[in-house]
Amino acid sequence: MNKEQYTLQQIAEILQVQAATLLTEDQIDHLVIDSRRLVDPDTSLFFALSGQRDGHQFISDAYVNGIRSFVISDPSWMHRYDDASFLLVPDVLQALQQLVAHKRARYELKIIGVTGSNGKTIVKDWLYQLLANDFNVVKSPKSFNSQIGVALSLWEIDQTYNLGIFEAGISKPGEMARLQMMIQPSIGVLTNIGEAHAEGFSSVEEKLSEKLKLFKDASLVIYSPAYTLGMPEESLPGMQKFSWSFSEAADLQVLDKQFSAGRTHLTVLVQGRKLECSLPFIDQASIENAVICWSTLVAMGYDAESLIHKLESLTVLSMRLELKNGINQCSIIDDSYSADISSLAIALDFLNLQNQHPRKTLILSDLLETGKSKATLYQEIGELLRQKQLSRLIGIGESISTFRDLLPPEAKYYPNTDAFIDDFQNLQFHNESILVKGARVFEFERISKLLTQKIHDTVLEIDLSALASNLKFYRSKLKPGVKVMAMVKAFSYGSGSFEIANVLQYHKVDYLAVAYTDEGIALRKAGISLPIMVMSPEPSAFEAIKRYRLEPEIYSLQILKAFHSFLDDADASGEAFPIHLKIDTGMHRLGFEAEDIDALLQELKTAKRIKVNSIFSHLVASDDAIHDDFTKGQLESFKVIASRISDTLGYAPLKHISNTSGISRMPEAHLDMVRVGIGLYGFDAALKHNHGLQTVARLKTTVTQLRKVKANESVGYSRRGVMVEDGCIATVKIGYADGYSRMFGNGVGRMLVQGKAVPTIGSICMDMCMLDVTGLDVKTGDEVVVFDDQLTIEMLAKQIQTIPYEILTNISQRVKRVYFYE
Repeated sequence: MNKEQYTLQQIAEILQVQAATLLTEDQIDHLVIDSRRLVDPDTSLFFALSGQRDGHQFISDAYVNGIRSFVISDPSWMHRYDDASFLLVPDVLQALQQLVAHKRARYELKIIGVTGSNGKTIVKDWLYQLLANDFNVVKSPKSFNSQIGVALSLWEIDQTYNLGIFEAGISKPGEMARLQMMIQPSIGVLTNIGEAHAEGFSSVEEKLSEKLKLFKDASLVIYSPAYTLGMPEESLPGMQKFSWSFSEAADLQVLDKQFSAGRTHLTVLVQGRKLECSLPFIDQASIENAVICWSTLVAMGYDAESLIHKLESLTVLSMRLELKNGINQCSIIDDSYSADISSLAIALDFLNLQNQHPRKTLILSDLLETGKSKATLYQEIGELLRQKQLSRLIGIGESISTFRDLLPPEAKYYPNTDAFIDDFQNLQFHNESILVKGARVFEFERISKLLTQKIHDTVLEIDLSALASNLKFYRSKLKPGVKVMAMVKAFSYGSGSFEIANVLQYHKVDYLAVAYTDEGIALRKAGISLPIMVMSPEPSAFEAIKRYRLEPEIYSLQILKAFHSFLDDADASGEAFPIHLKIDTGMHRLGFEAEDIDALLQELKTAKRIKVNSIFSHLVASDDAIHDDFTKGQLESFKVIASRISDTLGYAPLKHISNTSGISRMPEAHLDMVRVGIGLYGFDAALKHNHGLQTVARLKTTVTQLRKVKANESVGYSRRGVMVEDGCIATVKIGYADGYSRMFGNGVGRMLVQGKAVPTIGSICMDMCMLDVTGLDVKTGDEVVVFDDQLTIEMLAKQIQTIPYEILTNISQRVKRVYFYE
């Protein structure tokens, strides 16, 4: 495994614990603070942090979920479980940070530390986009920039990385020193200084001073004079400095900024040259973040002109401000991530870019932690809103309601979010662009859901973060250097094509595999550049395989000869084309059998137009210990055949035989590469209860209609459903045309309504089905869960005696897929 492992005994020594029970040599791979989000309980160490909720209260949940190692500060837990290890420390958060700092200090990799009031996450992720081709980069996920988030992020460092990018956020004096101790950045990036999180500081000067402590030992600092409050450069930390500016002389100075066709055309002076760059966005926040990234790479030694193409291809990130289709032909801008006047101005600019609707509405909560008096704050907001020419303001909160006289007159106010929701139907949102901007405590995600919800939709939600986590889980099982081929056949097991492939490419899997050529073509057209193996190539598709740089699986002499002949006829260059040889060691589906190998070797001796990139086979029963002897026989047979092929070729292609369960149970079968398929989506028959995997897919629908039915009345086609007693049925919008099998009818299937499992009644129809919801207070439009992490796909599969593969892949294409990445 790539990650340096710590034993509990070593961790106890590093933390200098006050007391410990049941110290073992068990390896610890994962640090956990949430008992619900576990990767591998057996190798996890739970930190009982005390914050808004005392982590000790969740030790029992963590124990039930399989964790046996805990760091605590409450000694009453020391002997609660005989088979668990407890490390007693004075301060659990300090212990977490101390352990992470110890690990960080063991690696010499260069780290970029990013801080500022806004833009940290975007800058971090764009730097990753720009640097990922030149470095193996580890970075903090999402906006993990807190005292806890930074620690959890840094724990992911291992020897495979040669660059780290981590963001650091603070809310009061004294916090940055602890983050600096852990991150130890050699390069510092200051994004900006604004009002966000200013409540904990006596002045903006104090806030800047605290931010700059991150760069105490940095050798290079990137900054803008506009955000350093007049400090001379020599007073800033860092052995070297690199400045950028839109308004004054700097190492990178923006001389001109023009907008055209949704792009921003910049003219900059850098490295003694005037350069032009066309950025794929026009909002000021993105422009500034792109300039910060450009400056950082130039400061790191890159030629400024060579970066222009990469900058012009930056992907606009939507993690904080997302445009969605809304109800009644509205467009919804969800920006409830941060709430300060600077980010409000930026969001209003984005609102005004929405030319599809003449009417513009802002739903705004109280702004918190701005460091301004309320009168001053709302006077500034009023001036800003009048400048942006809003059509309507909806204010939510006591402060914004109190200072309504300072705000535009076209407005309506509510004391809290509940009051707004109660009056929602009277507000009549139609054909307008709506900006939803609120501090987190106001729970504006409830408002966003109301505005974007489409009644009766059936939606398959795909959690791309969970998929990435599952990939990481399987990678943790591998030795360094073992490659990963991800199976994305059958529309990625029903979960999507390029949406899934993009995530896998982002996380640097080595290969993708599809069943048919047209699946590979679709991925190429969507910009996927990874090598793609086609498992069922047809002679009629050879031309497309060559054109789109796909790599065919060759499983018979007939297909080998046909493809080689095609290459001779189609291309006179003589260039060898990559293929993959399939060996049948027991599946008896496709592949060369043992008696075919002599003829195969003879053909390979003269097949100069091909290059064998890999030799592989397929394990038949790697998930079941009862068949281990057969599995080991498959492996040994494959090794012998692969060795003969390699000797004939004169080079050693990659060898792979492990599938998902083989990765989990048979480390000796990992060889040069493994193939992970259904495991990416949270299913592994070799793992009890899929331990260590996260749920990726959730299928949801809604209640279309409710109906009271008397006892002995029938429900549905052929009167197959009969009510035993008076009750209520709900018609929901999912049927066998959506992939919900008719076998689930007549009480076989269950769905979750208000968190309770309710049975189907009657036959499953083409477009809908009926549920017995007797005794529940159900309303039209209520959400219905077909499967999720509680009512699992495995449970559904058992109900109709099939396998999870079939449930997932049967979901039809008319079911809308929604992707989110936490």
